[in-house]
Amino acid sequence: MKQKPLAPFRFAVPPPSAVSLADPVLAPRVEANRAATIPACLEFCEKTHRLDAFDLKWKKGDKWFPHIFWDSDVAKVAEGMARELARRPDPALAAKLDSLARRIVAAQQPDGYLNTHFTLVEPEKRFSNLHDWHELYCAGHLIEAAVAHAEATGGSFFLDAARRYADLIARTFGRKPGQKRGYPGHEEIELALCRLAWATDEKKYLDLAAYFVNERGREPNYFVKKEGWQSWRLRYLQAHEPPREQREAVGHAVRWAYLCCGMADVADRTGDAGLLEACRAMWENCTQRRMLVTGGIGTSVDATEAIEGDWKLPNLTAYAESCASIGLALFSRRMHEITGEGRYVDVVERALYNGIPSGISLSGDRFFYQNPLAAGPDSIHDRERQSWFSCSCCPTNFARFWPQAAQLCWAWRPDEVRLCIPAASEFELESGMKIVVSGRYPYDGAIKIRFEGAFRTARFPGMLGVTKPSKIPPRPFALSLRIPDWCGRFSLAVNGKRLAAKPEDGFVSVRRAWKPGDEVALDLAMPVRVLRAHANVGADAGRLALQRGPLVYALESVDNGPGLHRLSIPAKQDFKLVRAKGLPRGTLAIAGEALETTRPGAALYSTAAPRTRRRRFVAIPYALWQNRGPAEMQVWTREAP
Repeated sequence: MKQKPLAPFRFAVPPPSAVSLADPVLAPRVEANRAATIPACLEFCEKTHRLDAFDLKWKKGDKWFPHIFWDSDVAKVAEGMARELARRPDPALAAKLDSLARRIVAAQQPDGYLNTHFTLVEPEKRFSNLHDWHELYCAGHLIEAAVAHAEATGGSFFLDAARRYADLIARTFGRKPGQKRGYPGHEEIELALCRLAWATDEKKYLDLAAYFVNERGREPNYFVKKEGWQSWRLRYLQAHEPPREQREAVGHAVRWAYLCCGMADVADRTGDAGLLEACRAMWENCTQRRMLVTGGIGTSVDATEAIEGDWKLPNLTAYAESCASIGLALFSRRMHEITGEGRYVDVVERALYNGIPSGISLSGDRFFYQNPLAAGPDSIHDRERQSWFSCSCCPTNFARFWPQAAQLCWAWRPDEVRLCIPAASEFELESGMKIVVSGRYPYDGAIKIRFEGAFRTARFPGMLGVTKPSKIPPRPFALSLRIPDWCGRFSLAVNGKRLAAKPEDGFVSVRRAWKPGDEVALDLAMPVRVLRAHANVGADAGRLALQRGPLVYALESVDNGPGLHRLSIPAKQDFKLVRAKGLPRGTLAIAGEALETTRPGAALYSTAAPRTRRRRFVAIPYALWQNRGPAEMQVWTREAP
């Protein structure tokens, strides 16, 4: 895999075909995506005429019309198909992807423009309402799909179409005379242009991404001057000040996360230390004051999908859009690749095992848009996963996210391979040797790592310092293993010999000339942890949450009966691990003692003292709630005195 000058990340992501999963949690999600999520998304894109829009046959009077964000849904499904194809070849999937890509490209206009709504419905309004109308957001997803298609198939027709569209956008926007000094209301094109620059080795696309990042929020503010927005509303679009001056996570959560992804890409690829420092500060503000324990962000109770101020982390009304957790994970992954700091992977893992999978059923074809941390008896049926949404960004985002799961587990550079998340998996190096991880993580902290295979001609030139295909002898490189922030005690052994190791930036490293047959044993202590929120988080005052390993747990009425609000849990007790009923084999639940509060009499209000009784409780991984039918649920439970 050739390194290009436009991608100086400190660590790189392995090629999708070089890594695979075999664990009990992530691997089934990836397979469900291939078998159910992508087909379901394609089916609904067909049913809702999203695919028909690209045929350009719509006319006034038809019962449907191309919406301003429809193109992004189709593009995300196409990207998901391409990522799946890159992960594992499949002639049938390749044929479907080729057909879809050609259908998309056929809608491109002679000047390069590619947006079905403004081609068919309002052609006179091209690029006239940037803050609301999602043109540049849709363009970003089309570009990402085209890059993924080229990487998976080697074909260029979709990528060429994306380049023509990007060239048109570059002619339209900028600081030259006659150009618009605008930028997207919904960020996404920034990171897409960086991917396009990387795929084509064309710096002009990186320059355009940098323009969109650096022009945002500058005075005179484009949205205020051109579109009449009041300044206080600009925070919702992260346009209240230039991004490099921002230090808080604010506004629409998905837009913020995608902006930060673009900022990180531009900062790294241009050496812009100011942008990177802004990314670091906003990430810290988000994860230390504005993130739910599940890795969810954007908790606004008024359904604006926005990140609110410090400590505003409600449970029952938390929005926590699925796309926002995905965006936070992708931003955090970039920050690890740039800095090498393990704390960023801690957040990737928190979202990957909790906030993200909560948004999709185990079957892969039903979805949450919102992911609250509680569901009371009055909201049970409002908290059922749906097969589709009129604004269906989340289902289609899952289609493109899950194929990347194995890549999130690993990172590399010429002298080091990192196991970031120790799920059972394989990483095949360019030499032909495989690093094979086994175990039952995240349910068990005992992790075995074995080097297998024989040396042969390089498959991925450039990895581990190889610049051209060759026979590669064993030579030293570092194997680095992440020690998660939740782990207070661990042990490490190589070929049966115990090693004393101290984590540095969240990783322990062993450097040697690894050879087939070498074995590493990593044991992460995984007791049940009792969590309490910061004292400023009013919603969680006097409450506790349970976490084991990376998994946050929740009580569900399926196991505990109705009226979860009546329960309290003593923090000091011997929690037990039990089999979770009705969930995938091997799923571990936490069982223990709770106190249930009742009050005698039938009066609505009374002076009678409450009564308590001891009873058993069971908590399941939060990500799996509502897979056994409608139910009450809560993550934060009152702590018994």
